[in-house]
Amino acid sequence: MASDAQYQRLALRIFADFSGTIAVPAVLAALLGKWLDNRFETEPWLLIVTLAVALAATAVVVVRKARFYGREYDKLGKAQPR
Repeated sequence: MASDAQYQRLALRIFADFSGTIAVPAVLAALLGKWLDNRFETEPWLLIVTLAVALAATAVVVVRKARFYGREYDKLGKAQPR
């Protein structure tokens, strides 16, 4: 059985990883979409498109990471005490 500290470290890793995974694509898509809208005078359509693409890509990445961290959590539960 893993210690509480190991579970807490895993929780902090998950929090940090998911925070960046969600925030960075959204911010970059907003900046890119706004720039494209200004350049091509299509406001707000390219902003909406870039945000939708970022949302879809983020969803795929979050599901993959959730599966990975689920396996990591299971490994902690099966770990032998020291």
